[in-house]
Amino acid sequence: MQQATVRDPLPAAPVDTGQARETRVRELGRVDYDHSWRAMQSFVATRTKTTEDELWVVEHPPVYTMGLAGHRPDLPRDLNGIALVKTDRGGKITYHGPGQVVIYLLLDLSRRGLSVRPLVRLMEQAVIDLLGSYGVAAEGRVDAPGVYVQGSKVAALGLRIKNGCSYHGLAFNASMDLALFRAIDPCGYPGLEVTQARDLGITDDATVIGAKLVRHLLERLA
Repeated sequence: MQQATVRDPLPAAPVDTGQARETRVRELGRVDYDHSWRAMQSFVATRTKTTEDELWVVEHPPVYTMGLAGHRPDLPRDLNGIALVKTDRGGKITYHGPGQVVIYLLLDLSRRGLSVRPLVRLMEQAVIDLLGSYGVAAEGRVDAPGVYVQGSKVAALGLRIKNGCSYHGLAFNASMDLALFRAIDPCGYPGLEVTQARDLGITDDATVIGAKLVRHLLERLA
């Protein structure tokens, strides 16, 4: 991932093609969480029926984010000098930071004939496909959305749907400081272990992993 902070990742306007059959991929590098969140909200608010769907691939500076299901007991036990953002995605609390691949899915679900649950399964399967290509067996869990390897979480999911369109998405741990997850119960589950690609024997860096994960998502969305 590139290191420069992108202050406003939002294009001048959502792309309208008249047909809207494409899914545009934007590699946005390192982006402050607040900027990407507000940009996603603006994108969804201004898109039309012919706006292209987009995948935004980003990396965030260290930040804890609390979803709509989060409550006071889920707050970090120690912020470690890291910002906490209360956001509008589903789910509880997680950590984002350098070495994590974050992909935001800005999709018109109504146009694609998708609902939330099938989209979550699709995202999970794309991660499972990615790990399988490296010879790593992974699985989803009905009771706790995300992807797991031998019980440890390697990818977290969180979405928001507005006017039939999705935003937010998934975060895949590639090569990061997992110690910062210890201040929280990841996704609200006490004792939940987290893992990452590097600890699973995968030597590709986050940029390569992100590109491969995008391809698996596009295949599943086709």
